[in-house]
Amino acid sequence: MIKIQNLEFTYPKSNKKAINGVSFEIKKGEIFGFLGPNGAGKTTTQKIIIGLLKNYDGTVEILGRNLKTWKTELYNRIGVGFELPNHYQKLTAFENLELFASFYRRRTIPPMKLLEMVELEKDANQRVATFSKGMKSKLNFARSLLNDPEVLFLDEPTTGLDPVNSRLIKNIIKQQKEQGKTVFLTTHNMTDADELCDRVGFIVEGKISLIEKPKELKIKHGKKIVEVEYLKNDDLVSQEFDLKDLADNKSFLNLLRTGMVQTIHTKEATLEDIFIKVTGRKLK
Repeated sequence: MIKIQNLEFTYPKSNKKAINGVSFEIKKGEIFGFLGPNGAGKTTTQKIIIGLLKNYDGTVEILGRNLKTWKTELYNRIGVGFELPNHYQKLTAFENLELFASFYRRRTIPPMKLLEMVELEKDANQRVATFSKGMKSKLNFARSLLNDPEVLFLDEPTTGLDPVNSRLIKNIIKQQKEQGKTVFLTTHNMTDADELCDRVGFIVEGKISLIEKPKELKIKHGKKIVEVEYLKNDDLVSQEFDLKDLADNKSFLNLLRTGMVQTIHTKEATLEDIFIKVTGRKLK
């Protein structure tokens, strides 16, 4: 669905390449996470792929065609959710979606159906100027789905959302994947990426350091031990055990038999741990 080869881009009046030799491919029905700290080149790459930034070097193919051969028809087949919501403040939520729906040359999803999807149906006739940051983010996400896109570009889709609404948006993204849609997710939220993405690419200073499946990365970089937390003299203490021959470890088995164990978990590496290890950079 997306194929990038040796992509390079430099902003006017800058001597440093914002994107430097980036290459990757994204398959149909895949959620691909583009991860990195602020200023790494995530949003710049997305803007190039959707045609907002020109004068790049390298090759960009989307939906089987070179980006340079696409005209406005491309926007009937992709959906974009920018990090910062941009709505018509004096219009209602319904009017905003109705207006943007009129721009497409294909059948769109009814605005009320989308508002129900993101749980804004009760606020459909409310002016967007009165919306909270979270409500604006949900409306922004709903707008990206208007044309039932084949490829969905999302930039920090859960920013400004509480845990309940963040879960709502992530569930919808998963549903899009189940329908065969391709999702290009740019984020520095490693929790979202770990939960949603089939593969992730780490980008720092315009270069991709690594592309891999999150689960495989965590297994590769994690410690092969388990940590057991248990009560001892009314205090919560912890002890680590090697996974190797754990079933025959007498200390571990005796601890289980005491009935004082509170938690057991593996020392699996997080995506943030791996990012710092691979790139030498912290996420901010």
